[in-house]
Amino acid sequence: MNSILALVIGLAAIAVGYGFYAKRINKNVLQPDDKKATPAKMFMDGVDFTPANRNVLFGYQFKSIAALGPILGPIIAVQWGWLPALLWIILGTFFIGWVQDYTSIMIGVREEGKSFGALSYQLISPRSKIILLTFIYFYLWLIMGAFGITVGFTLLTITAVPLGVIIVILVGILAGQMTYKWKQDIILTSVITVVLSFVGIWLSTLQPVRDFFSLLYGYHLAEDGKTLVSPTLFLTVTQAKFVGSLLVVIICYFGAVLPIWRWAQPINYVAFWIVLLGVLGGVVGLLIWRPGMGDFPAFTKWTIGIGPLWPILFVTIACGAISGWHSLVSSSGTARQLEKETDALYVGGGAMFLEMFFAIMAFLTATVAFGSFQGYMDAGGGAAPAKVFSVGLATFMNHWGLPMTLGTVYGSVFLTLMALTIMYLVVRFMRVASAEALGDKIPALKNVHVGTTVALLFTLALIWLVPFLRIWVVFGAANQLMASLALLLVTLWLKSKGKNYQWTLWPFLFLFVTTIGALLYKAYESFFKNLPKIADPVANKIANVGQFATAEIVIGVVSLVLVVAALLLAWDALSAFRRGAPAPAKAKA
Repeated sequence: MNSILALVIGLAAIAVGYGFYAKRINKNVLQPDDKKATPAKMFMDGVDFTPANRNVLFGYQFKSIAALGPILGPIIAVQWGWLPALLWIILGTFFIGWVQDYTSIMIGVREEGKSFGALSYQLISPRSKIILLTFIYFYLWLIMGAFGITVGFTLLTITAVPLGVIIVILVGILAGQMTYKWKQDIILTSVITVVLSFVGIWLSTLQPVRDFFSLLYGYHLAEDGKTLVSPTLFLTVTQAKFVGSLLVVIICYFGAVLPIWRWAQPINYVAFWIVLLGVLGGVVGLLIWRPGMGDFPAFTKWTIGIGPLWPILFVTIACGAISGWHSLVSSSGTARQLEKETDALYVGGGAMFLEMFFAIMAFLTATVAFGSFQGYMDAGGGAAPAKVFSVGLATFMNHWGLPMTLGTVYGSVFLTLMALTIMYLVVRFMRVASAEALGDKIPALKNVHVGTTVALLFTLALIWLVPFLRIWVVFGAANQLMASLALLLVTLWLKSKGKNYQWTLWPFLFLFVTTIGALLYKAYESFFKNLPKIADPVANKIANVGQFATAEIVIGVVSLVLVVAALLLAWDALSAFRRGAPAPAKAKA
């Protein structure tokens, strides 16, 4: 397989999927109407309900859905071979990914910006609201753990990264001020803020800056005289990891409590350009270089270290094909900012197809950048996907002249922004979910600062206790299960409106069965394969028995809680489905 052929296949999937299938569904089934007032206009409050320019909203949507999933997932998944990974990225997006994102926006718009909790109460049963909110909270907690480790323990501990990230955030705040307070032209705002962001990334590479963060992190030479190490403070958390995780918490706190126009939307918009230009830079490098995959195998074996191809591959590539996180962003975020109904397909469907292309680029950093399968493994393989991507993207851009050092730093800042711009939205949804579920019994949780603080304390506990790969696969399973539940709600809503629901029902069934299987496999692995290893910690290379056992119990229990919640919701939904809602219309799909 040649890299250029992979890009062409991706572009063809976009042309057919968005240009034909999605537009046909849009026209014949959902039938958007610009004469209808959207929630953004009906309930405009300047906080969550805010009409946004469709191009700004596209940038916000893409940067709010495209996090580490479409990057790290494909890089981990190619351990099964390049063919299964590429097929799932393309077919998953074509038949499931854009469907969920687009319909989640439309159901939010048509139902006055209601959250999924309120919609489950309306469409399924009264108890389903609490069940779904419980599921969502645990699921979001896993996102914070998976991304928190990657950002706090890996990316922000690179001394050339933190300043660049901080400057991009400050520039994003400036973009919000220019757009909403100073009423500046969006093109002028974009040019100024993007240029300032790249200046900030360059400044972060300067040696005095790196020396400052090296001092802050307590870095010193190890006994070998070559490796930089940071002192361990507790468990396996070093000073660098501790400071990095605290930086994550501080950034997420402000993103969760400030109005959407002041922090999340403009920062995500600026970060969108950083990401898009990085992807374009990588594409240009590929077009110049035109590498093949060498001896990288199309298929390796059915079962690898993290589990069997089915169901684990389908949850390892957590966002490049389909992601439950997108449904939360689309329904409770984007739907409340949509200015016109006809913008929904462009924003929701378009952003998802762009993310698919982005996932293909991440897939190529693993399969072609290092020349061979062994080169990929030597670069870290599935155990170090962030490093593989940063070095791989820098390798692509080096072919049009960008120095490898600057390219690697840019790739690391790129990854950090991909995660952080999602994480503060995750915390925002966590505090909303806790307020909806427990606010009447514990009134303090209705306070945005209390709800946010509780979510962030849970986050620190998870990232300090549980290893990355143990969280990642369970997060991926929970993520895809959330997607199936979103499709379930949409299916019930379409049926209640007398519209064709087959195109959402079958994706729901496939995802539901697959993700339940993945979570049960991980629970079994935790309780019956990993926990018994503590009987012989030396032979199994377990450094801290207490931490290892706690991590496995957390993963196993959370997996089972998610399975039980999902099965209860599905049972109630089946009853709702049988209650005699209108038969589906014979609209063409």
